[in-house]
Amino acid sequence: MLKVNGKPRQVNVEGDTPVLWVLRDVLGMTGTKFGCGMGLCGACTVHVDGQPVRSCVTPVDAATGKSIQTVESLADTRVGRALQAAWLELEVVQCGYCQSGQLMSAAALLQGTPSPTDQQIDEAMSGNICRCGTYPRIRAGIHRAAQALAGAKKGA
Repeated sequence: MLKVNGKPRQVNVEGDTPVLWVLRDVLGMTGTKFGCGMGLCGACTVHVDGQPVRSCVTPVDAATGKSIQTVESLADTRVGRALQAAWLELEVVQCGYCQSGQLMSAAALLQGTPSPTDQQIDEAMSGNICRCGTYPRIRAGIHRAAQALAGAKKGA
């Protein structure tokens, strides 16, 4: 039994099937992208029990009984909404293929480090490749989301 975006999901697959293919091919959730298939590019990043993982190399057995969050549920969180707003405001996306993984890694960073430095951002995002080279806009988007979240917290 998997818990995907807060909902229990029963899947009938071999235990070594990568989570990526369960999400895309079995559950029809295509927001998580296939990039390299070796866990090197970050396009397939999802959260498992709150931690960013590469779903292309994570067997479904390793995620059974754990909570999986995909990009489809990002707007359900304050951090996710702040990131999406910053991404749109700063026009972070160029081709967009890597962005679901970028957003998931950024969300994990901001959940643990609400006001990250450039170095912390670069370290957290180092496993996510953007072939279009939008790294400065990604970093700016993370800073913008962090500022928005800090402002919302002060106003609350």
